[in-house]
Amino acid sequence: MAFETILFEVSGGVARLTLNRPDRLNSFTLQMHGEVAEAISRVESDDGARVLLITGAGRGFCAGQDLSDPAVTPGGDLGEALEKSYNPLVRRLTGLAKPVVCAVNGVAAGAGANIAFAADIVLAAKSAKFIQSFANIGLVPDSGGTWILPRLAGQARAMALAMTGQPLTAEQAESWGIIWRAVDDAELMEETDKLVGKLAAGPTKGLAAIKKAIRSAWDNEFDAHLDLERDMQSELGRSSDYGEGVRAFAEKRAPKFTGR
Repeated sequence: MAFETILFEVSGGVARLTLNRPDRLNSFTLQMHGEVAEAISRVESDDGARVLLITGAGRGFCAGQDLSDPAVTPGGDLGEALEKSYNPLVRRLTGLAKPVVCAVNGVAAGAGANIAFAADIVLAAKSAKFIQSFANIGLVPDSGGTWILPRLAGQARAMALAMTGQPLTAEQAESWGIIWRAVDDAELMEETDKLVGKLAAGPTKGLAAIKKAIRSAWDNEFDAHLDLERDMQSELGRSSDYGEGVRAFAEKRAPKFTGR
């Protein structure tokens, strides 16, 4: 598939997916959904892609849904668009057995904000803003917004953000624990490259297990979660990366993980 609405490449263990409709603030259309889905499929099947980085082209990250797209015509079934496009996307990002990093380079509005929040680690330029813009057009936050935002920000903050549509600055999002870091605009990609480089060189199976365990903890009972940790540790203890990590520790050198 030749991509027209995204840029995609895999290099140095990093799969870089750039939303590329800068004239429309990288808002989603059916075509973009199809291309993003194809890119994620490539990441899933490529052992050489050990971390997925998502960012946006131009001055914005993603303005959510392109309201001029026929899929969201007023009077139609908006739930169908969620069922076919947005819900599968956030499920694949949260379920991907590899770290997902989001570099928010500008405004992230509507589904764009909630897709960013679905990533495992989020860095944002200090000029970036997160906006739950749904109430402005009479809708409910989707793409996981009403589920993940209260867990990240707390109910009071999530309720106010959703009902007012008030922009949340990157620095405020960091201070509330919604994102990992807010960095100077000029340093965003440099800092992102350092992070994804570290993750790409890391123990991929172990990182995937960390991701699954932490996300599962939101719903698990404590005893069930202890059992999950036990089972994961049993499996990871047989991995090549664990053996390499122990040898490297004993030999006082940096480990050379292979992701196996």
